[in-house]
Amino acid sequence: MPRRVCIVLLTGLGDVVHGLPIANALKDAGWHVTWVSEPMPSSILEHHPSVDTIVRYRRREGARGVLALRRELRAARRAVGGFDLAVNLNVYFKSVWPVLFSGAPHRLGFERGRARDGIWLATNDHLAPRPRAHTQDMFLEFLAHLEVPHHPPSMPRDWRIAFSPAECAAQAAFVAERSGRPLAAIVPASANAAKDWRAERWAMVADGLVERGFEVALVGGPGARETGVARAIEAAARGPITWAMGDGVRRVAWILERCALVLAPDTGPLHIARALGVPVVGLFGHTNPWRVGPYRAYEDLWIDRYTPPGTAPDPSSFDPPPDDRMALITPDDVLAKVDVAIARYGVLDVKREA
Repeated sequence: MPRRVCIVLLTGLGDVVHGLPIANALKDAGWHVTWVSEPMPSSILEHHPSVDTIVRYRRREGARGVLALRRELRAARRAVGGFDLAVNLNVYFKSVWPVLFSGAPHRLGFERGRARDGIWLATNDHLAPRPRAHTQDMFLEFLAHLEVPHHPPSMPRDWRIAFSPAECAAQAAFVAERSGRPLAAIVPASANAAKDWRAERWAMVADGLVERGFEVALVGGPGARETGVARAIEAAARGPITWAMGDGVRRVAWILERCALVLAPDTGPLHIARALGVPVVGLFGHTNPWRVGPYRAYEDLWIDRYTPPGTAPDPSSFDPPPDDRMALITPDDVLAKVDVAIARYGVLDVKREA
């Protein structure tokens, strides 16, 4: 009978993407994998070959959500005969309930120095103290601690994001409707406005992309703020823009898979694109790309205004800067990185057929 693990990684979407190589390594080592996540990021777990069961924690429902989580985890626990191990990849208090409700006798989490809100008390095994690092590297520490064979992810097969036959058919239909030019996706907004870039500057970049031979699409979720930023970009741009906003994570992911280039601030779709092997121009001013950027890839396409000039990158730094450093990024900065992507990654030559 396989060993049974309950992964607790609730949010955000980018973190859940970073968790996929952990699930893969555990699955490859013979574990049955149950994953507790919040509803939005849990979508990327659907159809995943290494995730046997998804338990959705509706945290925003307060006490009712906690009680529902307890019922669902009890059912999941009974279905597999109990969990042997709970792995808490979070550092905040919201993860305490699923860890405790797992009923696992072995509960592994971050040590006191990196955990917050006292959550280290909910676990009985802890990682060794270390400085903070890139999120992916910190998650890999769990595999090392458990002595599970693994390697740092580098190729799409290391994340294994998968799509259903219906999604593949929708993806093929989307591709068939395109102009035939390489598709560049602009992800206009994140969940945190401080991470975002100005709409009028995105519009200038969109025009530059069209001039270089790309078809430009605005890609993102249905949130009111995201949609508002995207509408402002569409209104300010001179060239044609494909509207691909307003749907959930699954559609965003299969659209990104067929893109030649993705441009985004620090947001979940940026990490999905990296996991799918799509070159990413990342815009960073509010967050540290050496801690939360595309993992070990496309550093030559990053625009890093978080790290002060003349200062060495420091992956352990996570505090937001006191000023608006996203405002320091210019359209010329972004288009210069697009030109690097054209020269080094051949993104104008990419034909991503469905």
